[in-house]
Amino acid sequence: MEGQNQEEQNQNQEEQNQNQEEQNQNQEEQNQNQEEQGKRLALVVGLSLCDSAPLLWRVQDLRTIRSLGLVGALLGSLPRTPRQNLRLGRPLLLLPEEERLLRENRAAAVLPEQNQDLVGGASREGAGPQRQYEEEQQRSFQEQSALALEDRKSALLRAMTSSRAGSESGTGFDEALQRRLLDLDQNFTFPQSALAVQLSTTRAGLSYCPEARAFLQANWPVRAQDDPCCEARYQVFRDLRGRGFFLTSAGKFGGDFLVYPGDPLRFHAHFIAVCLTLDESICLLDVLAVARLGSNVKKTVLLCSPAPDGAVRYTSLQWSGMV
Repeated sequence: MEGQNQEEQNQNQEEQNQNQEEQNQNQEEQNQNQEEQGKRLALVVGLSLCDSAPLLWRVQDLRTIRSLGLVGALLGSLPRTPRQNLRLGRPLLLLPEEERLLRENRAAAVLPEQNQDLVGGASREGAGPQRQYEEEQQRSFQEQSALALEDRKSALLRAMTSSRAGSESGTGFDEALQRRLLDLDQNFTFPQSALAVQLSTTRAGLSYCPEARAFLQANWPVRAQDDPCCEARYQVFRDLRGRGFFLTSAGKFGGDFLVYPGDPLRFHAHFIAVCLTLDESICLLDVLAVARLGSNVKKTVLLCSPAPDGAVRYTSLQWSGMV
């Protein structure tokens, strides 16, 4: 009897150990699923749409974009040095191809819009920004009035000091100056029309004309059109990005994309990609011009044409000189 009880106890202990192991495995699976879900959420960037332009404002989104091999272009000015364009900051503007690649990979989501006017009439949310704008205008008017008064006082002081008569005593001059300054304080007026308005940013779509708002409030994104050229650009962009290249805009180099072998902060571009459809004709003079331009900037020109089977055909051009 004692042997049977010992065996039963051992079996119960083994069953408890198995249950504990199963619970530990389930807990590990849950932790792994949570980690994977967190990683997926971390890789989803939030797009802020300014009409049809996708902008990234959050720092974590910029880091995520760079980790995915996308570059974009910084547009904003730095707070400490706003009057220069050598170094720019947020927001980051994405290329149409970058935006589409993120959407296809489900790595982007549109942030909810706030305080946007309705096309049919004024929205309740629009009253808040309008009131804030009026308060800022009034505060700016008061600040500019004080500055204008100080400038007028400085000009009066300079004028009276330069025209001071030698026969006039110092006490009489001081009294006359104080009277003039007191009169200026009491009678000075700063007209509303002289208010200098400085707009830090401008945004289309804030017009009071309903037709203008209806025209700008198109389906997102505006660039997603059935255009063979846009489709060819995207096919080339996706293929080159899949091969590990980094791509930026090549508008200054007469092409569609600049192709980098690595991060643009560490490498120079090796290729200028020109996207064409297979049935698209190109002038020979244009071919010579882009080949010579590529030679001058020490880059190889690539003629990129997506094939019907999904592959992309590349033709390299190099300028060898005049014959």
